[in-house]
Amino acid sequence: MRKLYTKKLSKKDQLKNLEPKKETLQFLLSYSKALRVVDCQGVKFGTILN
Repeated sequence: MRKLYTKKLSKKDQLKNLEPKKETLQFLLSYSKALRVVDCQGVKFGTILN
């Protein structure tokens, strides 16, 4: 167990597998489609239409 926590990865290895899951992309796309921002007298209101 000690070796597991003490192994340092290089920056290249840390950035190697940073691809988002399909579920994460679907969540963000759905959220952005449901988000509406209304500007009323200089104040912005954000609402979710779900």
